[in-house]
Amino acid sequence: MSYLKGIVIIVTCWLNTVNAENIYDEARDRIIPVEITFPVDIKLCSTNLKCPVAFLSAGYGVPHTKYTFLSKQFNQLGYLVIAIGHELPSDPALSVSGNLYETRSENWIRGAKTLDFLKGSLSKRFIEYNFEQLTLIGHSNGGDISAWLGNEGKSYIQKIITLDHRRVPLPRNSNFQILSIRASDFPADKGVLPTEAEQEKYGSCVVNIPKAKHNDIADFGPVWLKENINVLISNYLNRLPCSKLIKA
Repeated sequence: MSYLKGIVIIVTCWLNTVNAENIYDEARDRIIPVEITFPVDIKLCSTNLKCPVAFLSAGYGVPHTKYTFLSKQFNQLGYLVIAIGHELPSDPALSVSGNLYETRSENWIRGAKTLDFLKGSLSKRFIEYNFEQLTLIGHSNGGDISAWLGNEGKSYIQKIITLDHRRVPLPRNSNFQILSIRASDFPADKGVLPTEAEQEKYGSCVVNIPKAKHNDIADFGPVWLKENINVLISNYLNRLPCSKLIKA
């Protein structure tokens, strides 16, 4: 019984630090749904010692509120997490035909503009957090959006973590720390992932999870997969080298 009470207390405390809201981008006349979750120990964050920030972008068709296994992990590691809903009912459907890099680019451009707007908007509200060294994390299409913004060369991006994104090439430079966690059922398009030589040159890292499925990377996925992803992310953020991440 005491064990169950402990679980209830942990869940309740986390729920008390969740802030769901809609943010208005006046320039684009666009509502942006977000879910904001705070570090476990907020008292450690101040204007003199700012805590890190992660922007979490959902996969297409998956609610941004269905990645709490990631939000909680980042919160435990001291991060402010902004989970972002990129798709609105008024948006065009994601293209499924033609040259997908070309036909989907309008979606990724729109998503990158959303991330850039939120960086400027939220940094003014949450002054105890470091929006000048952002971590971008995204699943599937959310990873494509993160990679797209990274390719724009924004100086405020420090890390990019993608979860089985498949279309947008990851940046090839040493300005970002890059980790891409891969499922096993669908390949990425040619040129999306850095080669082993490029990983060595730029310090990026690609890790495959055997038997992982693309559509399982969310709260409704299997426990073992979510645990594996969180271990990889935790080790990566704690600067474990890629060679050890692959063996983890």
